Amino acid sequence: MAILFQQHPGLVVYLTAGDTGLSPRLTHAAAEGADLSATRDIALAAIDAGADVIELGVPFSDPLADGPVIQRASERALARGTRLKDVLALAKELRAARPHAGLVIFSYLNPILRFGLSRFADAAADAGADGVLLTDMIVEEAGEYLAEMKRVNLAPIFLAAPTSPDERLKAIAEHSQGFVYAISRTGITGKQQSVAADAAALVERIRRWTRLPVAVGFGISNADHVTKVGEFADAAVIGSAIVELIERSTEEDAPGAVARFIKGLRQPYPVQAL
Repeated sequence: MAILFQQHPGLVVYLTAGDTGLSPRLTHAAAEGADLSATRDIALAAIDAGADVIELGVPFSDPLADGPVIQRASERALARGTRLKDVLALAKELRAARPHAGLVIFSYLNPILRFGLSRFADAAADAGADGVLLTDMIVEEAGEYLAEMKRVNLAPIFLAAPTSPDERLKAIAEHSQGFVYAISRTGITGKQQSVAADAAALVERIRRWTRLPVAVGFGISNADHVTKVGEFADAAVIGSAIVELIERSTEEDAPGAVARFIKGLRQPYPVQAL
């Protein structure tokens, strides 16, 4: 099962669910329960502006793979009371509102284990998610997880790094569905000045073992990066740049700001299905 990108390169947009930036009027929300309506509005604006896939990030207290921008977003979202069940409820709303958009639940493993793996699989499928990406789930230990994803027809998406040996890349390619997420460089997420040279070589290696789309992320933050990624991959993943934009915006302005940013990412590519 592949997640289709309707344009080339496709755009995968990451959002930390429950984060609305530094809007002061939401600081009391933790006591009243999580309100993800602002994230919903941002996600819908992103889809309408050209995002092919939304990655709904589950906020986590110890996001080791994320840079300071997404770490701050997770802290704000958790302070407002956002939990995995809220993210799944938001996914269900987005699926109803935009039936044809790609929708991925993006999380660390710990919140899933606390929720219950089988219960999570049922809930994510019921919410209408297309796939799941667990950043710290390694393919060598993913047997039970893969079985649950298969049971409910969800696409498991794995991260592939430039440092991964061929044997590991082969296993990632064979067990991935939806798309393969190629990390453009080692380290943590965050905006960069240029696309790492390792990215193209990594995508070429991944393609030896799969015909799934390959999306490149970590450090993709402007139209030039998206253009470069489009020369060798199927899609670009935009994360920290979007989250930082939300951080700088008011809750009311964030959907429009995100939509304008996403529209500006595309050079004049012909529309095509991959």
